[in-house]
Amino acid sequence: MTDARFQDGAEAPLALIAADADDLQVMSALLQDAVLMVSDMRYDAKRREFGLLLNRFRWEDQSAAERAGRAYERVRCMLVFGDVLAVRSQGISQRDKDTVVSLLSVAFVPGADGTGRVVLTLAGDGEVALDVESVNATARDVTRPYAAPSRKMPRHEG
Repeated sequence: MTDARFQDGAEAPLALIAADADDLQVMSALLQDAVLMVSDMRYDAKRREFGLLLNRFRWEDQSAAERAGRAYERVRCMLVFGDVLAVRSQGISQRDKDTVVSLLSVAFVPGADGTGRVVLTLAGDGEVALDVESVNATARDVTRPYAAPSRKMPRHEG
């Protein structure tokens, strides 16, 4: 019997749980450069959940796509935060539901007794801040991968 390798899971849908700031860093790396419309964000105050339906770039498939000479891939991914007490945003218009935004990072700023703020940083100075009782997030791919429409890997100007 041999140990599992990272490549062994490359074709499986992403399914992650984040229960602390370190987990959230891993999740953030895999969700970097996901795109979504403003209408793909929802807060359910009664259930204390904030969800986003993302078009996630498949970073875990990048090398395989390059070796095979095929298109980079994206996949629809549901990102859900639980134990959310309040949601605030800046730099994005809630009225313009068709605006496309790009997720740059997800971070946790700790508060007292395990509470804190999850900060979703968007390209173009946008931000969504979630006041949370604790880090409680899931990310799950919900469709099969598809060729990235741009056929390019996301790049950041330095």
